[in-house]
Amino acid sequence: MTAVEDISRRRGGREARKALRARPIPREEAAVRPGMEGGQYRPLRERDMERIHETALTLLEKVGLGQAIPSCIEVLTAKGAFMNEHGRLCLPKALIEDTLANCARDFVLHGRDPKHDMEPWGNKVYFGTAGAAVHVVDVGTRTYRDSVLVDLYDCARIVDQCEHIHFYQRPITARDMLTGHDLDINTMYACMAGTTKHVGTSMVAPEHVAECLEILHYVAGGEEKWRARPFISQSNCFVVPPMKFAEDACRCLEVAVRGGMPVLLLSAGQAGATAPAALAGTVAQAVAECLAGLAYVNAIKPGAIAIWGPWPFVSDLRTGAMSGGSGEQALITAACAQMGHFYRLTVGSAAGMCDSKLPDVQAGYEKGVTASLSAMTGINLLYESAGMHASLLGFCLESLLIDNDMLGSINRNVRGIEVNDETLSLDVIANVCIEGPGHYLGHDQTLSLMQKEYIYPQLGNRMSPKEWNEAGRPDIVERATARKMEILTTYYPDYMPESIDDLIRARHDIKLPREVMRPGDPRWFK
Repeated sequence: MTAVEDISRRRGGREARKALRARPIPREEAAVRPGMEGGQYRPLRERDMERIHETALTLLEKVGLGQAIPSCIEVLTAKGAFMNEHGRLCLPKALIEDTLANCARDFVLHGRDPKHDMEPWGNKVYFGTAGAAVHVVDVGTRTYRDSVLVDLYDCARIVDQCEHIHFYQRPITARDMLTGHDLDINTMYACMAGTTKHVGTSMVAPEHVAECLEILHYVAGGEEKWRARPFISQSNCFVVPPMKFAEDACRCLEVAVRGGMPVLLLSAGQAGATAPAALAGTVAQAVAECLAGLAYVNAIKPGAIAIWGPWPFVSDLRTGAMSGGSGEQALITAACAQMGHFYRLTVGSAAGMCDSKLPDVQAGYEKGVTASLSAMTGINLLYESAGMHASLLGFCLESLLIDNDMLGSINRNVRGIEVNDETLSLDVIANVCIEGPGHYLGHDQTLSLMQKEYIYPQLGNRMSPKEWNEAGRPDIVERATARKMEILTTYYPDYMPESIDDLIRARHDIKLPREVMRPGDPRWFK
């Protein structure tokens, strides 16, 4: 082959690759998709997990949990729990074993659109948001402002456009909501108005849960349809570490379980503060607390859908402040994931938040380390994996988009490498070396695997230095800002049919203005 022919072939390969890259590919053939199977990283040995389990059982039977509300005591003592001399509710080993033998497993977490249904069991991994940040990051001015209700709707619209963020748990607290009632009702509304992915939220009073369920029945088309496909889960901090029940949260938990709402049983101790400084002790306490929650749920309603959620955090022991971006955070989240697999439960925990205040280099390495190691354990639901800054105090819309790129790369690592006769490429190598041009650029295998074997960043820059300079030297935050504004000014999903929305607004105090949910939103078009 002449040099001219070789150049022509390379150009042809480049054009073919460009055309293939633009062509949509079925989800099942894509390089990554929701629910890739992990399990490659295992910081705990089998004996380590057995010892953590034994310690958790001892804690539950000998130490027990304080501040149990009467209804909690009633349902659990009916199953064999008892009050000790310290007024603490103790759960014997047999009760935990019975719970683990009979609790729900292998359940679907539904999206409002079935294409977003998740199957969070085994080592399948799904990424999502979460948190209760009280500030939103303004990357233009490098400042923080109070988070408000419309931010939740905007976040939902962005998540709806992010391929690698598979579910949307509310990431911020709307500080313009003046009462707990307004916060609970409007948080749920704003989230589901912006996405049909599975939504997680929380409530502070049982009557708010009942009102939310009423709204969900409207949206689902009736209570029966809601119970068949519950697309909202309740994030419930039923425990105040160390080893005390959270009374109001328990009351909310009971209403949610009886109303068919999946619950995330969330224990959020902080190593060195509300959990032991020893990482193994932190994990053991979280395991004990979440096993107690699982027993509680199943005493209320056997087989109720519950996500087992040990979420221990880490302290910087020099100051006592939380450190969400630490290496230790990755370790304890991974260990909790392993314990979930030890029990064969659907397990969700948190990683991917950072201590950095802005989407910068520090944020990148903190998010990358914690999210990737946690995902590689095969954790089923990785919460707080996108957008979160300042150890959960700040949330950044640009970071949602940057982290979407990151999570795509992490998911590709979770998938791993398939080794078989076809992928080993013996015939392809022989053909290229003996009969072909000496490179694989235009080879049929290369073109066929462009989207099936590889993923590509939406915002990450792979230009050469020359191309980058000619393009005005853009950085990733600038590109994320531009993409954010493109979504927020053009993407207004019609997820709340007008007749249903009219009904909800007539019966409930919805604070999100309709005008921000339509093209021509006055925030952007004045």
